Amino acid sequence: MRLRLPVRARADLALTLLALAALLAWDASGWDLTVARHIGSAAGFAWRDTWWASRVMHDGGRWAAWALLLTLAWAALRAPQAGTALAAGPSGAERWRWIAVMLACVVAVPALKRVSGTSCPWDLSEFGGVAAYVSHWRLGLLDGGPGHCFPSGHAVAAFAFFGLYFMWREHDPRRARAWLVVVVVAGLVFGGAQLLRGAHHPSHTLWSAWLCWALNAAAAQWPRTGRWQAQPA
Repeated sequence: MRLRLPVRARADLALTLLALAALLAWDASGWDLTVARHIGSAAGFAWRDTWWASRVMHDGGRWAAWALLLTLAWAALRAPQAGTALAAGPSGAERWRWIAVMLACVVAVPALKRVSGTSCPWDLSEFGGVAAYVSHWRLGLLDGGPGHCFPSGHAVAAFAFFGLYFMWREHDPRRARAWLVVVVVAGLVFGGAQLLRGAHHPSHTLWSAWLCWALNAAAAQWPRTGRWQAQPA
């Protein structure tokens, strides 16, 4: 007997590693700064303080995320108990489990951002700030700016809800796929708005997406019994 991941777990792991490789390739390309230069100028970023980007997409997106979490909590309170048919959807305990995973994303990614020395694009000297561009992989090397900008905390308002895909995929695959599309689109829209404002580089949003996906994918492989199950090799 030895530990052997189920087919679905292997697919999740393969996708997670493939996305990680793509992200590392993006970081190595240096295209973050190239993209920022196409959007900003020495005068800064024109979209930085626009109403739709700073109020609707940023503040509104955050409030929408908390409203969705409260809705999910209400649904969990009204959900059937464990042991009901799969057709009935996730049980109350299962829903609470995934709400906890989503909240873990909401806490973990901003916590990483809090200790990061990477400054935002609008803080760079070539865009009117004071910082020099330094890769977020140059740990311990400060860029001369305020830092605390990597990864994107705002994008988590969408990507934390990858848990809805994992929560539903055993019960209603079509609904799970629909949630996956909604979460990805919302995350890219939130990230795009922050990109136009000069608040984040593309990699900041992409790493937030990867971290949220990895946390949810890992949680999906943890059996309800609380331990890994060995299968015949």
